[in-house]
Order: sequence, then structure tokens, then C-alpha cells
Amino acid sequence: MSDSITISVTETPTYVTVDETNNTVTLNQSDNPITIDTTLSLVRVSTNSDDISVSSYRDIIPGGTLTSALQILADQFYRQPEEPTGSNLSEGDLWYDTDDDQLKVYRETSSNVFQFVPLAAATDTMDNLDGGQF
Repeated sequence: MSDSITISVTETPTYVTVDETNNTVTLNQSDNPITIDTTLSLVRVSTNSDDISVSSYRDIIPGGTLTSALQILADQFYRQPEEPTGSNLSEGDLWYDTDDDQLKVYRETSSNVFQFVPLAAATDTMDNLDGGQF
């Protein structure tokens, strides 16, 4: 969004000078030159992320505030030495195990049993994921 300012000059200027170096336009009249500074100044708006609304995105991010959207994203990926725990874990979450240098995915390993399984590692170990039939 851009704001514009309109300036009306009721007198006929003798000549107009444009100074691109200093971002000015000068309307020269016989005894009263008018100089307009055309520099855009950036306006910094501070607001709380709880005041910014976001739209839902597929089934990953529900609509809500920017804070809640960032929290949802942060709860899907972990980078730490200890295995993540808690009620916010969901199938498909990723954890990079910094102790073992392994990327792991949270998935169902047997009926209603979920755990982090190595997906890729600095070593030759890797989980084979079954994509089912296509």
C-alpha cells in the first residue's frame, strides 16, 4: 500500500528544477521558490504478533494469529540432543538428534505405537518408509 500526497500550485512557476541527488523538486517563481523533498522515509510499524492475523494453509496451519502459526511450525521440527516428548507430538514431526547426527521422523511403528525413527544419518543407517501403493 502506498500513500500519495498531492500538492497544488496556484501560481505558474518560471521553471522547475529536479535534483535527483538530493531528492528534491524546486518550483521557481520570481521571488518565492518552493522546494519539495521527495525522499521516501520508511515508516516502522511496531505491533505484537498476536495482533497479526494469518489465514489457514492446507491442514498444516489453522487460521489464527502469527504467534500461534509460528508455534505450530516450531512444534513440528526439533533440533536437540534429547528425544522430544509431550502431547504436542504428531505423526510426521521431524527431530534432528544432535548427539547422534541423525534426522528422525515421528511415526507409527506398530499399532498405536509412535516413536522417532532415523530417516537419514551421517552413517549408513536409514529407515525404509513404505509409501503404500500409488
